Amino acid sequence: MQPIELTGLDGGNLLGYLAALGTLRVLTMADRTAHVRMSWADKEHWTPLVHHPHMDICEELITVLEPQLSGPIEPAWQVGDDLTLNRGQFREHLAAQLAAVEPSKRETVDWLAAFGSEVYGVGPKKERMSDTEIRAIGGGQQCFLGTMRELAAGTDAGHLRRTLFAPWDYSDDRPSMRWDPADYRPHALRADNPSKAPIKTMRGANLLAVQALPLFPVVPSGGRAHTTGFQVRDGRTEITWPIWIDPLDVNTISSLLASPEVQEADRHTMIRRGIVQIFRARRYTEGQYRNFSPAKTLL
Repeated sequence: MQPIELTGLDGGNLLGYLAALGTLRVLTMADRTAHVRMSWADKEHWTPLVHHPHMDICEELITVLEPQLSGPIEPAWQVGDDLTLNRGQFREHLAAQLAAVEPSKRETVDWLAAFGSEVYGVGPKKERMSDTEIRAIGGGQQCFLGTMRELAAGTDAGHLRRTLFAPWDYSDDRPSMRWDPADYRPHALRADNPSKAPIKTMRGANLLAVQALPLFPVVPSGGRAHTTGFQVRDGRTEITWPIWIDPLDVNTISSLLASPEVQEADRHTMIRRGIVQIFRARRYTEGQYRNFSPAKTLL
């Protein structure tokens, strides 16, 4: 069967890349016997291709995705409105889920592992959980988990179709997870006050990107909580992600994202392993918001 081209997604845009991985993960969860895979093709931009044994047209893919994304809210998304639990509270949530040995409970554990770690704390007294470095919103009027629930409640098949199969028109109102470089609207580069301008985004892309979070777990490393795919270089926090040409399943991709070799971005090693491009974006902070820069290529 011919792979399905997700022509709306650009692998060089962090939001587009996360949306591609989220799409693959949701399709995998919907039918684990299908062995769904994903590859990338160099077209107008790096375009993800979905290899599914039972579907080869766009509408079939939307038909599977939409009910999976609009179903009951994942329990891990309801531990609070933001990732500001104290270490004891977060540890209790983890322990409760780990005590449930049913395979169906594994997903909640994966979500909690993606949200943060209770091993090292943050804040003046180090009592608060360490949260994921991919978080770009939190506090104020936009809460991380609250925004995820809002996206799930208001995203429909039309949002998904426009995200996956059309050029992005940014015609959706908030909320946004702020993973798109277009979300950065500095005062110095505008004639008006961006805080008063309405936020325009791609709602479907944000919800699909949220679904990729379990592929970026937070683990204790070197005396701190480390988020998969992130490194601090010269005092700057950066995320690095690979583009590959052979169809890979979600478990293989998860291992690839955690590979130190991807972070090193050695061209000879990467090409030999089927990695044809590596992107890297910097995360920076302005006020209460974090933002991600446009990505640069490393190969």
